[in-house]
Amino acid sequence: METVTQTIQGVPLNHYILLSAIIFSIGVMGVLIRRNAIVIFMSVELMLNAVNLLLTAFSAYWGDASGQVFVFFIMALAAAEVAVGLAIIVMIYRNTNSTDVNVLNRLKW
Repeated sequence: METVTQTIQGVPLNHYILLSAIIFSIGVMGVLIRRNAIVIFMSVELMLNAVNLLLTAFSAYWGDASGQVFVFFIMALAAAEVAVGLAIIVMIYRNTNSTDVNVLNRLKW
């Protein structure tokens, strides 16, 4: 029976780098182009997942568990970000009845 490390090492590392770069680029484009706060929030999560994929691939490729430890901490950070970010988005929606980030300039003093 193959282990996960043998399966990951069976795929060339360049494929993981390319896939991670594509996922990260989609996330960056979502942050730069979209104006909906929820879509921007999901794009940031997509960028974090691209980094997690790359850290896991490098960790398995080199046989070192430190990358997987970083992934664990990034996932904990992402969970906290989701809790705080969604609370902020809900409060913005309650005040403006919109999740469009262009409407947020009304929140200035």
